[in-house]
Amino acid sequence: MFLDTRQNIYGKNYRTLRFFITACIAALIFFNPVFTFSQTGQSRAAAWSLITGTSGGLTGVDRSGRAQNLWSGGAVKKILSVKTKDGLRWFILSDEGIMASDDLYNWEHRDQGLPKRAIKYYEDGTTFFSSVFQDIKDLEADPQNPENMVCAIKDSVYLTRDGGQSWESLGMPNYRSNGIKAVAVTTLDNELTVFCSHNIYGIYIYKPGKSGAKWEELDAGLENLETTGNPDEISDIAVWLPQDNSGPVILVSQTFRQRIYRLNISARKFELIWSGEPGFGTVDSLLPVKDSLFFIENGEVMELALPAAGTSAAGASAAAGTSTAAGTSAAKKRSDITSFIKNDAVKLKLNPLCAAIPGSDFDTGYGSLSELWLIQDKQETKNNASNREGLYLPVNHALDPYSLAPYMETIKKQNLNMVVIDMKDDYGRLRFTPEDQTYTKWGRVFRPVDLESFLKTMKDAGVYTVARIVVFKDPEAAVKENGKYAVWDSVNKKPWEGYYDTRQKKDTPKDSSVTNKTEILPDKDPDWEILRTYYDERWIDPYAEEYWDYIAVISQELCRRGFDEIQYDYIRFPTDGINLGDASYRWRSTGMDMDSAIISFLTHVRQKVKSPISVDIYGANGWYRTGARTGQEVEMLAPLVDVICPMYYPSHFEQDFLAQNPPEERPYRIYYEGVRRTYMISRGQVVVRPWAQAFYLNVSYDRKYYNSDYIARQIKGVHDAGNGGFTYWNNSGRYDDIPPPAN
Repeated sequence: MFLDTRQNIYGKNYRTLRFFITACIAALIFFNPVFTFSQTGQSRAAAWSLITGTSGGLTGVDRSGRAQNLWSGGAVKKILSVKTKDGLRWFILSDEGIMASDDLYNWEHRDQGLPKRAIKYYEDGTTFFSSVFQDIKDLEADPQNPENMVCAIKDSVYLTRDGGQSWESLGMPNYRSNGIKAVAVTTLDNELTVFCSHNIYGIYIYKPGKSGAKWEELDAGLENLETTGNPDEISDIAVWLPQDNSGPVILVSQTFRQRIYRLNISARKFELIWSGEPGFGTVDSLLPVKDSLFFIENGEVMELALPAAGTSAAGASAAAGTSTAAGTSAAKKRSDITSFIKNDAVKLKLNPLCAAIPGSDFDTGYGSLSELWLIQDKQETKNNASNREGLYLPVNHALDPYSLAPYMETIKKQNLNMVVIDMKDDYGRLRFTPEDQTYTKWGRVFRPVDLESFLKTMKDAGVYTVARIVVFKDPEAAVKENGKYAVWDSVNKKPWEGYYDTRQKKDTPKDSSVTNKTEILPDKDPDWEILRTYYDERWIDPYAEEYWDYIAVISQELCRRGFDEIQYDYIRFPTDGINLGDASYRWRSTGMDMDSAIISFLTHVRQKVKSPISVDIYGANGWYRTGARTGQEVEMLAPLVDVICPMYYPSHFEQDFLAQNPPEERPYRIYYEGVRRTYMISRGQVVVRPWAQAFYLNVSYDRKYYNSDYIARQIKGVHDAGNGGFTYWNNSGRYDDIPPPAN
């Protein structure tokens, strides 16, 4: 295993050792840094006591503790070192693609065939574009033949057989939702074999050499997310080559629970080999080294002795005399490695995302750990958006002091310190009087609040103010200039509106209250008719850059006039309507997708809005690593905003979701785990401030359980998860059900 070099090359010089510790090499002295390399690239690599990937590129730390930039093209999320026939080769997974080098100095792209997307920019009436690689989720090499490598974007796995010179798509498991997290490749039974994990549906296997190859499910033995039939998310997949040459073994870990498994390939079943404490926990970044496995668990680097091939986990545990759960082996903390990353590397302001760590036991001389944000101390937010607890204030209740008074009393009584109020509402109306009247090109002013008086009242009470701006759902702007900026109905040639159809008898009594949103259509049967009901929504094309500027300038004005934060709601694509297939996006440019639109919009407003920005997302998009249908990807949003506000409303999930015994604890489970999952998916880059359900919906769970305890359990879940704050939502402004504050 790793050698303690305090009795090796540094034992005679304590002052030198002390210098090494203060120069960020303390943890590394537990690894033998003495290597004999024949290749120039390997010799150069040996000069570094640590190689780190950061948000700014690749950095080497030499034996004097000095940092040197090795590559500065973008953020580096993973480092691989592989042995080739010509020597040691390095690969880095960056946000600028996959790069390769034989000497850590000269780099070339190894990403031919990987997909790119266009990002649109708009400035002073001019539109221009940049082409960027789609976010690559993982990169792995076959330890038996490193010419074979795999990587993945959110909805496709890619394979190269020539060391990254060219890539071919293997597609993904046949599900509509994206969400690939991890990949691996090796040769099993003389067949090239690829693995991938989907954030909802588990592990899949693919044999690219087989005729008619397809992705096959491989989930047996994995622990399911409670009340679902699917495994909880798989964070990483690693290929372990045991020293007895018995052949490769597949190891996997689960992101949100402390579990590691070994695949029994003949039985097509995973066997649990390590289990930590019960309940929520994070495991990622698997690194097999000889007969040990290094990984990150709950903020620590851990080491696990792997059971020998053919030995059950239970047998290995009994032989060791220790276990963490029935039939599993114990793991030990590697505080030396953890301390280095948390303390010494931070002193150099490296804040590593990943690292290549030297050690003579590694096949290439270096082993790689990723997701290193997990072991760094949680950083305080750089703004004061955290720990804000408040309520949504309907603007109609803020138009005069008499209407506002009960809400101020509620804020005081409940120890709240934030309000969220519409400044551009769900109907596209501006609820303030803008200084620049050209805004009315897009939306009319409707019953505006006296902004100066309102903000003064809030400031005097010490209340943090958030301006809610409904973005792409905008019935006002959608009809401007003959629908120039609207999502377009490609069939009916007009602004698109979602609808659903209901078949009914012709003599069915009509509901006069909704006649303006319905249309009667003939049915094939003369005794029946189709009642077509339109959703009360019209949408702006999210690709329309001129509209982005409208949102940016009103956001700027609201900040200038005193709001503490800008919150964007409906920052997504339309999702409702059996006619979604008729929706077309005329402002979309070549190479753009849903992610492109959201990234481009947020990049535009981020350049102009200096206050904290928050975004509202569906609860499921915070629970799972997917933005299916909406374009709301937490991993994508996190670098561009300060706060993410998931709507974890229990009423909106499937009614038996997390409703195991005792079922009344379901709201607590959804909010506690939801907050922690969103934070983990965001890699700790944002404040997670969910919306709390302070309203009753006529669904089965609410009918049985909705009361003040229902709401109190949500808030306790938020607090127990590590409170970034919350906001009570009740569209009508009724907050009689919210519980008194906890002591």
